[in-house]
Amino acid sequence: MFVDQVKIYVKGGDGGNGMVAFRREKYVPNGGPAGGDGGKGADVIFEVNEGLRTLIDFRYQHHFKAPRGEHGMSKNQHGKNSKDMIVKVPPGTVVIDAESKEVIADLVEHGKRAVIAKGGRGGRGNSRFATPANPAPELSENGEPGQEREVILELKLLADVGLVGFPSVGKSTLLSVVSSAKPKIAEYHFTTIVPNLGVVETEDSRSFVMADLPGLIEGAHTGVGLGHQFLRHIERTRVIVHCLDMAATEGRDPYEDFVTINKELKEYNLRLTERPQIIVANKMDMPDAENHLQKFKEQMTEDYPIFPISAITRKGLRDLLFAIADMLEVTPEFPLEEKEEETGVHRVLYKHEKDPEAFSISRDSDGSFVVSGEKVEKLFKMTDFSREESIRRFARQLRGLGVDDALRQKGAKDGDIVKLLEFEFEFIE
Repeated sequence: MFVDQVKIYVKGGDGGNGMVAFRREKYVPNGGPAGGDGGKGADVIFEVNEGLRTLIDFRYQHHFKAPRGEHGMSKNQHGKNSKDMIVKVPPGTVVIDAESKEVIADLVEHGKRAVIAKGGRGGRGNSRFATPANPAPELSENGEPGQEREVILELKLLADVGLVGFPSVGKSTLLSVVSSAKPKIAEYHFTTIVPNLGVVETEDSRSFVMADLPGLIEGAHTGVGLGHQFLRHIERTRVIVHCLDMAATEGRDPYEDFVTINKELKEYNLRLTERPQIIVANKMDMPDAENHLQKFKEQMTEDYPIFPISAITRKGLRDLLFAIADMLEVTPEFPLEEKEEETGVHRVLYKHEKDPEAFSISRDSDGSFVVSGEKVEKLFKMTDFSREESIRRFARQLRGLGVDDALRQKGAKDGDIVKLLEFEFEFIE
């Protein structure tokens, strides 16, 4: 099964909890705090493995949760950091945040890595909170929660050449005769339902990767037919080879086919029109093909090279492969993301983005106040509520964020219920 798009959930490991401990040694009266820090949680890292070809493995495992860090120990012993979780992906994988649609990573080269979900830092032990005013604190932090997000993985094939055209124009036949690929070939539309890759070698020992993409039809960019599923694979190709049925065996006009397919490529992604295109006039062994070719050349307004061939009889293939190899030598790669040229000057881009609000307050149907927000929820999860000193510290943190004043402005009075995550508190003046 060819799988080229999946949605998965990833979560970095939580940090280990800090510890409250004190020195208990013979002949050492009033031993000070000795609670160690927790270890860092593991990151979720995606790594390119050139042995993989599809995203099929992610169909069977949707959740990737990295292990948490080890808790802190007595005698100021630091908890062990967790080993990062390495997830293998095929070359050509693009990782996109499901919520913001922002591209997190474009993984192409073998061995390239990207951190997709960061692990949380370890919580601090009570040794870290000792002050002259409070030399023996009974206070520690829980580990920071690891980053969690849903991501969309898209596979965009790493092919140098993409074969495009209407169904049944001979794309699969062409690929099968110029490479060792064995695509399914039959006399009906949409025989090819997944992209096929083949390595092509010319007589002068130059080689390139060619992809036979499922047939495009009018409206493909909006989801008509199969083409919309696989248009993304054209994005990485450097040269587009446009196959046309010059014999018009199905009654369509070759020039109209050419215009329709180019319109679909343009509608899908304007940058596809930047790629050089070679026109393959296929099925030249059929009757009337020469007449159609002559008419096609008269209608053409663009200056694209045209190669008349017959994939069945292999006529004209040698010149076509030489032309493709020549064009690849002078055509640069088209990166999915704009990269600055290496000039020796390192530039930093600062974006003016509004910081997410520390908290927000709403009212529940039962009249209680609901406090939510990334920052306040993180503070809550890092608080050890089994210790009075930790609870007092959390109350001070909320006051410092302005939660108390905001609740009063919303009308909170003494004794009202305040909810945070799945817990309830009583508002006290």
